[in-house]
Amino acid sequence: MRDLALVAFLMAMLGLGLRRPFLLVLAYAYVDILAPHRLAYHLLNGVQVSMIVASAAIGGWLIFDKKNFNVAPRQGLMMILLGYCYFTTVHADFPLDAPEKWNWVWKAVFWATFLPLTLRTRLRVEAYLLVIVFSAAAIIIGGGIKTLLAGGGYGALNLMVDNNSGLYESSQIATVAVALVPIILWLARFGTVFPRDWRVQLFACGLIFACLLIPVGTEARTGLVCIAVLAILMLRDAKRRLVYIALIGTLSLAAIPMLPSSFTSRMETIGKYQADQSASTRLVIWAWTWNYAKEHPLGGGFEAYRQNKLRVQTVSESGEGPVQIVDAQLLEDQGRAYHSSYFEMLGEQGFPGLILFLLIHGIGLLRMEVLRRRYFREEGDKAWISPLATALQSAQIIYLVGSLFVGIAYQPVVWMLIAVQIGFDTVVARQAKNAFKERSWAKKPIAASASI
Repeated sequence: MRDLALVAFLMAMLGLGLRRPFLLVLAYAYVDILAPHRLAYHLLNGVQVSMIVASAAIGGWLIFDKKNFNVAPRQGLMMILLGYCYFTTVHADFPLDAPEKWNWVWKAVFWATFLPLTLRTRLRVEAYLLVIVFSAAAIIIGGGIKTLLAGGGYGALNLMVDNNSGLYESSQIATVAVALVPIILWLARFGTVFPRDWRVQLFACGLIFACLLIPVGTEARTGLVCIAVLAILMLRDAKRRLVYIALIGTLSLAAIPMLPSSFTSRMETIGKYQADQSASTRLVIWAWTWNYAKEHPLGGGFEAYRQNKLRVQTVSESGEGPVQIVDAQLLEDQGRAYHSSYFEMLGEQGFPGLILFLLIHGIGLLRMEVLRRRYFREEGDKAWISPLATALQSAQIIYLVGSLFVGIAYQPVVWMLIAVQIGFDTVVARQAKNAFKERSWAKKPIAASASI
């Protein structure tokens, strides 16, 4: 039944896309995020669903859709990054393993480069954000319900599939779930696809609650850090900041007794990294990656981490009162992943790739801040602009902080959000340009009629 439902939904979206080509663009977001071919048992196994839908979306845009060929600087940077990733893949330290990662990385970056060309209106920007949220919500809501019923556990929260990759991996879904909260709030407040009534508000509240439960259910420490960043960012636009701080503090204290003991025990290791093998290993990996990049400034290509060999020193204390037992261990490991998007870029793409990565995100933060401030006091038909800029910027900041501890430099959802930023920026610029032309024509004096 699941296979039939997934196939029927996909066929319906593709069929509707014949009349409205932009629906094919939305269909690809659904396919890339939720990966229905991984959820199916038989019918979609072995079918290149993402490639089929992407080809249909691009073909529909080329043949039927109105064209917008305004290319933003970040799109150019993304194409340069994509070309550089291909170069490092060809010259990778592990030429047999690197193409496997390249096969999905190029799709994420290429799609993010193409997507802004289709986002010509506010409605399209909003629709794409809705599909991102709803596709991720299919995973988040299920994970939230399981957390409420069973409490979850590190590596034990079953998110519909056994494959521990993409959004089905605990740290990735924890980071993305929290990053989507500002966008959910914007859609509930300013969305036009659905009526802004109590039903939408109730669903938004429930989905945000599920997003905050995901870090609890997955016991991903990155998720707790992201929640803290979210709380700080929301303070920027809080009208009564002291009340907001008091409310957050009260809710945090009230939530602690209800959290699973395994979650609180794992979160305590954030401040005791020397006693935690995972945290200590990350520091050693980062040091190895920095030294490797100094010797190989152009990077080692995808999967370059496989060659690392590490010696990790862990120190833990136990006992009560003045008597403490110190347990020091020296562990050896090899082939450990980077556990950081920044070191992932540095190790695989070298300093050029890291610089491009930082430029793409840095320009996005700057452009959203410009729009946030420029339209901050606007009302009427422009009231939605500043809040959306704030939401997209907040989602990006949460990702950038969370990715300090998780190797998700090429997470497709994040690249989609970057593309939405570019499309949104273009829409606002076009509206401002049209408004300026209208004002210019209104002020232009009408020539007096010649006397007969």
